[in-house]
Parts: sequence; structure tokens; C-alpha cells
Amino acid sequence: MSLADQVLAVNDDLPIRTDKPVHSGKVRSVYWLTEADSRRLIEEKGYNVQPDAPLAIMVISDRISAFDCIWHGEGGLKGVPGKGAALNAISNHWFKLFRDNGLADSHILDIPHPFVWIVQKAKPVMVEAICRQYITGSMWRAYSKGERDFCGIELPEGLEKDQKLPNLLMTPSTKGILKGIPGVPEVDDVNVTRTDLENNYDKFNFRSANDIDHYERLLKEGFSVISAELEKLDQIFVDTKFEFGYVTDASGQEKLIYMDEVGTPDSSRIWDGAAYRNGKIIENSKEDFRQVLLNHFPDPDILLNKDRMEERFALARDNELPEDVLMQVSKVYTGIAEKITGKQIVLSKNPKDEIINILRNKYDLIK
Repeated sequence: MSLADQVLAVNDDLPIRTDKPVHSGKVRSVYWLTEADSRRLIEEKGYNVQPDAPLAIMVISDRISAFDCIWHGEGGLKGVPGKGAALNAISNHWFKLFRDNGLADSHILDIPHPFVWIVQKAKPVMVEAICRQYITGSMWRAYSKGERDFCGIELPEGLEKDQKLPNLLMTPSTKGILKGIPGVPEVDDVNVTRTDLENNYDKFNFRSANDIDHYERLLKEGFSVISAELEKLDQIFVDTKFEFGYVTDASGQEKLIYMDEVGTPDSSRIWDGAAYRNGKIIENSKEDFRQVLLNHFPDPDILLNKDRMEERFALARDNELPEDVLMQVSKVYTGIAEKITGKQIVLSKNPKDEIINILRNKYDLIK
């Protein structure tokens, strides 16, 4: 069996019973279940949701995206072995820890397979909830150009690259294109201030202005829980992105929950503690792959300049990365997952067949 066979690259073609189009993102695909199947599963499995709550099957893939492009490798390698299972395992671990610490629930109701979540439909808060403990990445780039106001927060003079910040900073940005918010451009992923959120809470899908305090508390507490656990492993939680949404539980109570994924190498920067103390940055996150790409191509400006998107898409489409590049990424993802969860990431021989068999035999969801 070739390595390419063990990679789940295409995840939007599973014969899951659905009466809506499959939504396929960069990494995950979402299959909305029929109303009948949703009701049946809620009753059979006793999920803590309303009897008529829409449910979906969310299937992760091993695809790797960076700089808004999907990358592939030699030998038909259309993704990174072990990446999907590693991402799900890490998220599952943190979501459970959040519940155990009394923080909030997540959108996940069931985990049939390492690649699969059964989730409930949530009304998303239209905020990329970003938390930063160190100055690096886009914040450092802005700071080094003289900017001191970041999402309405005044940064002190004299900070150095990769330094720990005096306080944990919450630097939100828009999730999707939001219209009619004074001073906020109508483009995806632009920085906003807390004042923007307060003055336009309904446009960001918050139920009330008070829920901004609630989201900030969950963001801080979630960051703190992950940071403390990673510290035990001598890993540094540098920055991360959380997403939130509203659901209604079986008792009819509406609540704010964590959505998407949390504390993964795709949504966070994680640094090796020992290396950092020695003045080196060793990334246990996707940032490592981004740096590899910047070093791999002779004109890195294509990857950094949003005015060159056509060239960038062509670069990703027309270039097979060396197999050892993708295997190094695999090592980073599976390595940090095994460190965090204490369990080995085992590559499936044929992930697609496994998923179909489980969803057929245990959930009766295959056409």
C-alpha cells in the first residue's frame, strides 16, 4: 500500500444520506443530515439538544492549506499522513478538558471515527476570537513598522520580536464579510476593536452586549487551560484562534459554545519551551510549514502579497512539494498530538472505507 492511499485527501464524496449540498472547506467537509435522521439520532443517542436540532457529519481531511492555498506532494501525495487524525485528537482533548473545567460545551456531540464528528448546528458569532501571549506574526510585522495601536489596544514601546507580552491580549477580527459597521471595511478577516463589538454586537451575532464579556471570559479561560497543560509538556502556547456560536440544549436553554477546532497546530502557534529559552524558535504548528514554503520558492513575495493571488494559486497547483517536506509536516502534527493526548496517532489503511462502515453499521447514515 502506498503512502498516498493512507491519506484522506477528498472528503466531500462520501455516500452519507443528505438532502443538502455538501459544504467543503479547506480542510473539513460538512454533510447536513436529513431531518428524519437528525431526529432519530437525537432520540437513539440521547444527545443534549432540542428534538428538532439539525445535525451534521463533519469529516476532516489530510489536506494542508497555507497562504490560502492547498498544497500537494510528489507521488500523488495530496495531503499530510496523520494530519486529520492529529487535529481531531487534539481538539477532542481540549474540548473535553474545557468541559471538565466547567467552561462551556462544544458543537461536537459524538466522535464515531478519528476523522469524524457528529455536530449540532450553531448560530456562529462572526468574530475570529484571537488571543496572543507573545508578539510575533502579523502583530510583530505591524509593530516593527511603527504601529502601536492593535485592535484598539495600545502596545508599549521597546518590545522585541517573539517576546512575551506584558498581558494576554485579545485581538479579534471579522469572520466573513460584515456590512454596515462604521469604520470596519467590508472584507473578510479585518481587525476590530472591543468598542466595535460593543457598538454593533447584533451585527456580530451576539445576543446582547453582555455576551461580549462572556465570550472574552471563555476565550481567556480556554487559553489559560491549554497554556497550563502545554507548560507541563514544556511547550509554549503562543497565540490561538477560537470560534464561538449559540445552541439550544434539550432543556430549551440557549448557551454560548466553542466551535470549529481549538488549540491545534492549524489554529495556534506552539513553541518548544527548551529551544525558546536558548533563543531559538522551534514551531510545533503550521507556522513551520509556512516557513518551509517561504524558503522553498525563490520569490516568497508571491506567498505574502495578496495582490499576487493568481500567481500564488498557480504556484500551489503546479508544484509538487518533495515527499520529505510533507513527511516533516506529518512529524510535527502527529508529534505534538501524541505529546498532548498521550496516545499514538495510528494511520488508517483506508480511512474512507472505515468511515463508511462505521456510519453504516452504527449510525445507519449511508445511502
